[in-house]
Amino acid sequence: MKRLLKKWLRTDGFVNFVTWLGAKYTYFVFKTTKWQFVGEENIKPYWQDNKPLIGAFWHGRMAMMCYSWKSKQDFYLMISAHRDGRLISKLIDNLGFKTITGSSSRGGSEAMRSAITTIKNKSSVGITPDGPRGPCYKAHDGIISIARLAQVDIIPATFSCTKRKIAKSWDKLIFPLPFGKGVIMYGKPIKYEEIKDKDKVEEARFELEKRLIDLCNESDKMCGHTPIIQQSDQYK
Repeated sequence: MKRLLKKWLRTDGFVNFVTWLGAKYTYFVFKTTKWQFVGEENIKPYWQDNKPLIGAFWHGRMAMMCYSWKSKQDFYLMISAHRDGRLISKLIDNLGFKTITGSSSRGGSEAMRSAITTIKNKSSVGITPDGPRGPCYKAHDGIISIARLAQVDIIPATFSCTKRKIAKSWDKLIFPLPFGKGVIMYGKPIKYEEIKDKDKVEEARFELEKRLIDLCNESDKMCGHTPIIQQSDQYK
């Protein structure tokens, strides 16, 4: 079965169908879930001033993050060039967003340059700082380097929902289910002024990681779940 699935994933027709269906399902979940948006005061000034930014969220929380973007400004997502990334990229296309192919953490110099150029052209970019292959909930410093070079702030964000399944994957992917309640949260930004000095990169990387973990834990609690990221495991 795995061989057959891999064969199908190499065909454009199958990929197009699966990603179209995935986009329809994601939209269905969004429309049938009662959403609460928390921390919008952290991101609204950027939308109002049409100011580009980097949105940061964990790989396992990607499913509904397209619906966190409420600006008319173009928003690109950085997606791995791996086969899984191809599926995600096509899915995002079906949701009406654009993508940058490559990783901010592993051999992704071309992708990083593309992200910087995109931001310089007044568009925003979404990055999963633990992608494309983890470790889970561990931020790589590539996102900080991009923010430094593009001279923009980073807004941490996440989502959670009452009805969901958690995949047994490296990223603990949350698969949302319809007819529940959900929360989309925006954290306080990591300001460019805080990271423009090169010796601040590691400090900023750790702070972004902490803020994302805290956001996820808070959103899980708001949805009645025990936090996926246990306090004792946060900073191993």
